[in-house]
Amino acid sequence: MDSKVKKMIESGKTALGIEFGSTRIKAILVDENNLPIASGSHDWENRHDNGIWTYTLDDIHTGLQDCYRKMAADVKAKYGVTLTTIGAIGFSAMMHGYMVFDRDGKLLVPFRTWRNNNAAPAAEKLTELLNYHIPARWSVAHLYQAILNGEEHVDKIAFQTTLEGYVHWMLTGKKVIGIGEASGMFPIDIKTKKYNATMLKQFNDLVADKHLPFKIEDILPEILVAGEEAGRLTEEGAKLLDPSGNLKAGIPLCPPEGDAGTGMVATNSVKQRTGNVSAGTSVFAMIVLEKELSKAYPEIDLVTTPVGDLVGMVHCNNCTSDINGWVGLFGEFAKLAGVEISKPALYDMLYFESEKGDKDCGGLLAYNYVSNEHITQVDKGRPLFVRTSESKFTLANVMRAHLFASLGALKVGCDIMLKEEGVKLDAITGHGGLFKTERVGQSYLAAAINAPVTVMKTAGEGGAWGIAILANYVITKDKDESLEDYLANKVFAGQEGVTLAPDPEDVKGFDEFAKRYVEGLPIVRQAVVSMK
Repeated sequence: MDSKVKKMIESGKTALGIEFGSTRIKAILVDENNLPIASGSHDWENRHDNGIWTYTLDDIHTGLQDCYRKMAADVKAKYGVTLTTIGAIGFSAMMHGYMVFDRDGKLLVPFRTWRNNNAAPAAEKLTELLNYHIPARWSVAHLYQAILNGEEHVDKIAFQTTLEGYVHWMLTGKKVIGIGEASGMFPIDIKTKKYNATMLKQFNDLVADKHLPFKIEDILPEILVAGEEAGRLTEEGAKLLDPSGNLKAGIPLCPPEGDAGTGMVATNSVKQRTGNVSAGTSVFAMIVLEKELSKAYPEIDLVTTPVGDLVGMVHCNNCTSDINGWVGLFGEFAKLAGVEISKPALYDMLYFESEKGDKDCGGLLAYNYVSNEHITQVDKGRPLFVRTSESKFTLANVMRAHLFASLGALKVGCDIMLKEEGVKLDAITGHGGLFKTERVGQSYLAAAINAPVTVMKTAGEGGAWGIAILANYVITKDKDESLEDYLANKVFAGQEGVTLAPDPEDVKGFDEFAKRYVEGLPIVRQAVVSMK
């Protein structure tokens, strides 16, 4: 047992982060140096209810309590301490969605998660009106869609928030939100760090004929930035979080943030000209911008860091799923040949083989669209592998083409920022399954974006760790210490990572593949029509 850590726990020199992911709620307790010392998790699954992807309030409350209970039990088992106080707490959750409440705090309709695409018509109209890209998962799109649908609950709305905003409200009584998550509720003015006043008026004018009993600014949560105290745990909040009654009220909380913001913190990517790429089942890139883009692009969502700097986000639905299918196929063949190869060894073998391929994949072309891909306007999943009779059909080129394809849609979106808008990018941090095999996925991402890519040797704990750091930042930062400096000096100092600079020949080869990829998009769109 570590007596130093035990003393930190007893004296409340800790911070707790809890993140509500799509399939798991995770709690991480960190010490005063932001090192994880205990954790707990709760598995949950969204339900499809009357055509809506949702979680019930009971799901949220019981999941929160179970997750906290397991973390507290971990503290007791490791350090022999009953957890009664914590230095600071923070909550994070999957992005945006729709939670609306009446004056008595009653939920008016089931929580509509980010996964619902039913607000697409509203998002399209708002994008046109505001000249600002509004994705269908954003809170304002859900609100406007409910107004367009004439849903009867709209007249009763007194407060609109997101999942982590709701949990924070229940525990503190404060209707607030971190600026990163707020930027996915309604567009932000990065100069004032508030909702964009011009666009608020445009929205109110748009719905004036509906004679609603509210203006949109009256129902949105107050915006706070990282480092500000966002309220304290109330007696009722303490009982909700810890029904055992051990946890005391009065603990400060940081502004609740979305998973995009906590991901930036957990990868040390809040500085301008840096960013991070998360590459797993889906893939997204977030690049911190030095200035606003010249116009709105449907391929780029504009959000902010937890301190309010503008971020260009490219989010693609598909990344590694199609590769997993191909690796599985080669595994079946190996088994048929009487050779047992473990999955990790099979991935390594095939990924390393891809490095022997032609720089442009030998003329091969692949689309990894297991599901629809909005970045390239493909409406349904149609994975494709295409070649001409002159293409160099080798195993190395096949694997290289599939690995390039996993970043193909991402490159289309990133090229708008990097090539058309001239956005400067000094470094990217890569995390996720694509980077498990040493070097390969990392070097291909570096080639795709023509920038150095770093992969941390010890992968962070993800979003729950990110929000724990933001909680700790409130209570342990030096006066006027920026989040950027805090992360550099007190979280990531001395952490080992491997950085790969882009190979000029790989960059050239990826650009040739990308040209073929864009020119071939009519093939996959036709497959949606022709292959039912």
